[in-house]
Amino acid sequence: MNKTLAADSNFRALRSSLPFSLAVFVTLCSVGAALSRAEEAGQNQNPTTSEVYQARAGEHIAQPVSAASGLAGDVIEPQSLANEVARHRVAAPPAVVPSDASATNITSPGLVITPTFDTSITGNPNSAAIQAMINQAIAIYQSLFSDPINVKIFFRYSNTTPNGSSMGTSLGRSNFVVYTIPWNTYKNALTADARTGNDATANASLPATSLSTNMTPSSANGRAIGLNTPTAMFANGTVGAGGPYDGIVTLNSSQPFQFSRPPSGSNFDALRTTEHEIDEVLGLGSYIGNGSDLRPQDLFSWSAPGTRNLTSTGSRYFSINSGNTDIVDFNQSSNGDFGDWLSDVCPQTNSYVQNAFSCKGQFSDVTTSSPEGINLDVIGYNLGSAPPAILGNISTRLRVLSGDNALIGGMIATGTAPKRVIIRAIGPSLTGLGVPGALANPTLELFQGSTLLFSNDDWNNSTQQAEIAASGFAPGNTLESAIIWTLTPGQGYTAIVRGISGTTGVGVVEAYDLDQAAASKLGNISTRGFVDVDDNVMIAGLIVTPSNGASLKILARALGPTLTGLGVPNALANPTLDLVNASGTVIRSNDNWKDDPQQRAQIEAAGLAPNNDAEAALVETVAPGAYTAI
Repeated sequence: MNKTLAADSNFRALRSSLPFSLAVFVTLCSVGAALSRAEEAGQNQNPTTSEVYQARAGEHIAQPVSAASGLAGDVIEPQSLANEVARHRVAAPPAVVPSDASATNITSPGLVITPTFDTSITGNPNSAAIQAMINQAIAIYQSLFSDPINVKIFFRYSNTTPNGSSMGTSLGRSNFVVYTIPWNTYKNALTADARTGNDATANASLPATSLSTNMTPSSANGRAIGLNTPTAMFANGTVGAGGPYDGIVTLNSSQPFQFSRPPSGSNFDALRTTEHEIDEVLGLGSYIGNGSDLRPQDLFSWSAPGTRNLTSTGSRYFSINSGNTDIVDFNQSSNGDFGDWLSDVCPQTNSYVQNAFSCKGQFSDVTTSSPEGINLDVIGYNLGSAPPAILGNISTRLRVLSGDNALIGGMIATGTAPKRVIIRAIGPSLTGLGVPGALANPTLELFQGSTLLFSNDDWNNSTQQAEIAASGFAPGNTLESAIIWTLTPGQGYTAIVRGISGTTGVGVVEAYDLDQAAASKLGNISTRGFVDVDDNVMIAGLIVTPSNGASLKILARALGPTLTGLGVPNALANPTLDLVNASGTVIRSNDNWKDDPQQRAQIEAAGLAPNNDAEAALVETVAPGAYTAI
């Protein structure tokens, strides 16, 4: 079941009928790829024509060849299947028909893949894990490619196809929109879109004369090179004007998929299969056995230096330099997809995402140097590294009491260069956000060890007032407090928030990175305080930046029993932990950190395993954006 929390709901993740103390850590572990961003990037990059092209539906199916062998094969079904393919003239929507080409430029943070989750996912008991896996797949593409387009994909987890037919023994299926584009129109758009060294090399291998009358890129691929190829697919897999999707990806719910890594020897890796099908929606695939007009991938199919092979006989391989370098061999078996790679028997030496046959217990991803990444690059996607992600903000919200139950936040910077930050104690501003019982007048002290470095009550009266105002992060209320400080990497700092004259209420301690270009990162916040119920639970927050950056792997811990050994009275006996995204969806939960073997392995590998089995911890790769650990 999909678990959601409204922005101002009564959080009950850290449940207790009595007041206890609790420490929560949010720790940066490593940098990965970026997840989906909320921005709408638009349908066209820079359309060069308002011509209306012919659209039809394409299809890709992955199915196990032998359950005993743990092998799965990819096959293309004929597009003549009446229940899967419709041919229509698709009128371009007015928004993408330029009246003045100079006015059609769209500014966006890069490639955006917008997922829509079918009820077969949102209504599944394992919904959070399925959605997290799909978002992880999306993150990979958004971190790799900079095309300012929005690719819209409908995701399903079902044992039936989009039109209700049985999925049979297949692993997965992708349905996608294919457009028929005249050869010269397509070639000119592709060569004009060259951005990388791969593009220059590949374009030099294109023939002077046409290889087919038309080219048939997917709708997403067409937009990536500036063509007017809008979405046209409906949720049942049919194609027509107004269809909201570029494609549909279905994983067969009858197959033994694992949604976390590493997959066991009896399970298929769901992430690898999802990436495989996304590749098809983006445009990978061959025309062989599927018509007379080439797909973009077919432009780079060779059998020898200088010799193309566009047939299913003999051998073929993917090359971007006229056949001089064999990047990967194409599958030539009719049991598999001719656009996929030739595959070894299980276990495979190279378990590529686009292998025609996949093995249980093995996994891989699309990368800048993988055959899939290079192929997507040369058919029109702009391969480039996303900016590395960092924690731009870390914070904790908690009910602030007096004495030992003040809000105590510990933080540390990692790296080699000093890290300039602003630390804030927020109270009155929470009232405007709908938080009841906000701390009326918070004070802030910054310590290193037992040494008081700086203190503040009312930021507007601080000796740092001008510096705080110029930072862009001045608190919204003059009764709130702030300190700007330069942290030494590897040194621990403690910020303590109290109410003036012993007053109590809900407060926030937080830190913002003021120098994100420095060779250091704001890596951790650990908070100890009084944990109650409902609105008075402990809520740790973080913001991953920049918005067009890569994803970030974070580790969150909820510690209770460990505090007893540190002399803290009334430690929380059995904390739980939820990680919630900005829309209120719980993307991962944990009670006892050892419960999930895959999560446990990652936590132990990070060297941050809790000391007590009843304590909670989780690891998650997240997109740029705001998150809370509750």
